[in-house]
Amino acid sequence: MRSIALYNLKGGVGKTAASVNLAYLAAAHGIPTLLWDLDPQGASSWYFHGEAEELKARKVFEGTSPAGRLVKPSPYKQLSLIPADLSYRYLDIILKKVEPPREALRRLLKPFSEQYALAVLDCPPSLSHLADNVFAAADRVLVPAVPTWLSLRALEQVQAYFRTEGFEPKKIRPFYSMADRRRSLHRELLENPPAAMARRYPAVIPYASAVERMGEHRAPLAAYAGSDEPALLAYAELWLELKRDLGL
Repeated sequence: MRSIALYNLKGGVGKTAASVNLAYLAAAHGIPTLLWDLDPQGASSWYFHGEAEELKARKVFEGTSPAGRLVKPSPYKQLSLIPADLSYRYLDIILKKVEPPREALRRLLKPFSEQYALAVLDCPPSLSHLADNVFAAADRVLVPAVPTWLSLRALEQVQAYFRTEGFEPKKIRPFYSMADRRRSLHRELLENPPAAMARRYPAVIPYASAVERMGEHRAPLAAYAGSDEPALLAYAELWLELKRDLGL
């Protein structure tokens, strides 16, 4: 099983939208996929109509219950979900007590390889014990970056953290998200990407009302948007780039 994390130190960059759409597209291509929502806000869980059971989640991370008990079905074939809720805000405290400190998530993911070919981790925007576990467990860390200097600064901070803490920098794969070509700064950074975007996936996710309507439909784009919707085509391109990169 391969695993990817959607992560950014900065919020509001389209991380959850990418998690939901990539997980859906992977499953639609016949790849058994598990989406694990690690963000206490539970946005991915909400899109897929999933509800977590707080007591079970706590026992899993404390190592007293198998992680498989957290899995819920999604409305889509080949796609399962481990939902989050506000209790996940305590994960950092729990993981701090686990030994070795960065291996808990990798250990919890391992049994799922018998059933799934891809795990998608939707992560909260923080540098924490949970983030360390994600960075250690994921084969790729996808970082959506809005074409603005503040968003790119957050990407650079993540890259610097990887180098400082001994994580493999080559795991990081940024991509442009919520890009609006009507804005001169966005156009400039799309056409002349800075060094931080050197390992980026070429797909550019546009700022689009169709993506905002995911909340109205509580569904991935492909469930309601037309096949010619630019945002859906961009996510499909991103999925194909990821698929090639992971050898799926």
